[in-house]
Amino acid sequence: MKKQDKTAALEKLEEMYPEAKAELQFTNPYEMLVATILSAQCTDKQVNRVTPAVFARYPDANAMAEAQLEDLFPMVKSCGFKSKAGNIIAACRIIRDAHGGEVPRTMEELTELPGVGRKTANVVLSNAFGIPAFAVDTHVFRVTNRIGLCKAATVEETERQMTRVIPKEKWGQAHHWLIWHGRRVCKAQRPLCAECGLKDLCEYAKKTTK
Repeated sequence: MKKQDKTAALEKLEEMYPEAKAELQFTNPYEMLVATILSAQCTDKQVNRVTPAVFARYPDANAMAEAQLEDLFPMVKSCGFKSKAGNIIAACRIIRDAHGGEVPRTMEELTELPGVGRKTANVVLSNAFGIPAFAVDTHVFRVTNRIGLCKAATVEETERQMTRVIPKEKWGQAHHWLIWHGRRVCKAQRPLCAECGLKDLCEYAKKTTK
């Protein structure tokens, strides 16, 4: 995809999804961190069903640091693996002991926490702190490569390429445009190309509609 077409595609996405935002429910960085760890291989809707009770019982990182796995896991079991609960408790113990109970604000410190990879760290930085960051999840990886905004074999390379294309001040917003597009139109199995606002720019649509 030519540079001007990438710019046009991003402008179209912004026009299509002006209200795009995180669909995980949170009120502070601690809640964003916990919700994002739980969201791996789980829907945001399911995470949002679980977290109100979790946050009521463990309202901050210091409280979560005192949690026992046998108490937390039954509360989050519907979100997947037992290791998620263990990682949340372990991460909050580090936050309590090394960061004064406050979620750290740097990529380096966040990725030192159990259960926190680069994608999760970027989500927390962008959504909880308003720090420019571009998170690449399965939707973003699929949509950017399918449309032709980048050509990357890994999420890390997708992030590198996309942060060169998107203005830094729009990294966080663009992440949400692409997620919303992936969930609503550019679906994994059956993308709705015929009704897509990007069909005249998208490399995939051009190939499949010939």
